[in-house]
Amino acid sequence: MAGGNERSMKALKEVWKRAENSLCADCGKPDPDWASSTLGVFICLSCSGIHRNIPSISKVKSLKMDYWDDAQVQFLAKHGNAVTKAIYEAHIPIYYYQPTYNDCQVLREQWIQAKYERKEFTGPGKQLPYSDGVKEGILWKRGRDNGQFLPRKFFLSEREGCLKYFTKQDAKEPKISVKIDVINATFQPEKIGNPNGLQITYLKDNKTRNIFVYHESGKEIVDWFNAIRSVQFHYLKVAFPIASDNEIKNRLTRNFLKEGYMEKTGPKQREAFKKRWFTLDHRRLMYFKDPLDAFAKGEVFVGSGENGYSVQKGLPSGTQGNFSWHYGITIVTPDREYLFTCETETDQLDWIRAFTSVINQAMTPQEYASKCLDVVSF
Repeated sequence: MAGGNERSMKALKEVWKRAENSLCADCGKPDPDWASSTLGVFICLSCSGIHRNIPSISKVKSLKMDYWDDAQVQFLAKHGNAVTKAIYEAHIPIYYYQPTYNDCQVLREQWIQAKYERKEFTGPGKQLPYSDGVKEGILWKRGRDNGQFLPRKFFLSEREGCLKYFTKQDAKEPKISVKIDVINATFQPEKIGNPNGLQITYLKDNKTRNIFVYHESGKEIVDWFNAIRSVQFHYLKVAFPIASDNEIKNRLTRNFLKEGYMEKTGPKQREAFKKRWFTLDHRRLMYFKDPLDAFAKGEVFVGSGENGYSVQKGLPSGTQGNFSWHYGITIVTPDREYLFTCETETDQLDWIRAFTSVINQAMTPQEYASKCLDVVSF
């Protein structure tokens, strides 16, 4: 910490080590070492970069390298994360997605701007762009066959309980109409190749369908994301009237547990292993020839340990199929074994951890029902 008198340095350290300031006020990352001298919050390096984009509201400084005068230290002591959060996060809708340090830039950026710049959560009853049960606008959608992104009109309706998109703005009938309870949405900037890329998935005939979209405006795409969560929340409140708000919140949009390339072989386990893109969406393990495919080539249900499912490191002895990657994984189900290989041991261990986390969870009645439905051949 450069400069500053000893008393100010000591006082700053005292404020800094309070329990309330041990996590970043915006993303929850441990041990933040930056702070806003105008808002009074302790934040991580990554969030400090976002604060720099709202200089009229937030002035950020390093707690280790910058000089803090007495007045600034006293301001931090008077505020801190708990007091400031009580002001700027006083009325967050239950369905609003609050990102963590593991989430992408656009989610964290819009969360910080919504709090401090637009002050969306400071007062009750505010009319928010994602809270009125209807949203309509243009999103750039990737074509299923040609891979081109073209503008398409999307319409979300709480009253109708669905999301629609139209190939033309003046079209009377939608290309697709999807019930809100089978939709998931998750940000995929790297996979889609756009910082505002959103992957929308839904079930059609118990098979997963992917739609890849983006919008030039980070605010607009995050508003769409939270509008979907809002409509889902109110739909589920009606469908499950005795469920608590937190139980319903946990059933809204979810991030995939794990994605990446593995090699797989066929059901006879004698075919050559082929490189494919895999997505683990809770109990659905899907594989694609390309990460941006609209439909999975195959899906398998991953149940719980008490129902005969397990994951094992390595391949069964005598495996005959040719494979170029040598870090094997075997998924054991009541019906058969599924064999995969990973390029590195790190990938292998990451996938095993992901599978184990699913297998260790007890199955819900809804998951028992979905297990009985057909899945695509693996």
